[in-house]
Amino acid sequence: MVNGQRSMIIVITLPEFFEGEAERITQFLEGNVDLIHIRKPGAKREQVEELLLKIPSKLRNRLILHDHFELAIKYGLHGIHLNNRNRYIPEGWKGAVSRSCHSIAELAECKKESYDYISLSPIFDSISKEGYQSAFTREQLEEARQKGIIDRRVVALGGVTFEKIGLITEMGFGGAMILGDAWK
Repeated sequence: MVNGQRSMIIVITLPEFFEGEAERITQFLEGNVDLIHIRKPGAKREQVEELLLKIPSKLRNRLILHDHFELAIKYGLHGIHLNNRNRYIPEGWKGAVSRSCHSIAELAECKKESYDYISLSPIFDSISKEGYQSAFTREQLEEARQKGIIDRRVVALGGVTFEKIGLITEMGFGGAMILGDAWK
């Protein structure tokens, strides 16, 4: 906790579907996880919709889609996440919008926009992507924090574990996005 605020905890789905996934997502949302990013690159709209329909409707307002944004509108989801595959906010979208950044310079540019939050990665060596190393030194991250580039609107991604949430908060991030540690 920093200044009385708890860090936001976000879990990102594995890229592939698996048996019992909706139940696991439900468990996360009924626990300490604030939001779930549904990231299924290459998945068909119908596959993503099938997963959404297995999640209790009362929890869908805590889901963010990386693809098939029309489903976010149809099911009243929390948000959409812009990335290299999907760079634009669909017409009529009124919910949260987040975005990925992979450098401090890119993050500084994105901070000029009105995103609800922005992920910066990779902060640590990846758990889920072998050979995907941290892109930043502690000094670079501290300098970005001091300049106000890293703040409560920025969440750390890449090698983040549940055990590192305290460290992420100390580094000035508003939260953590967890992939590998969540599904191991």
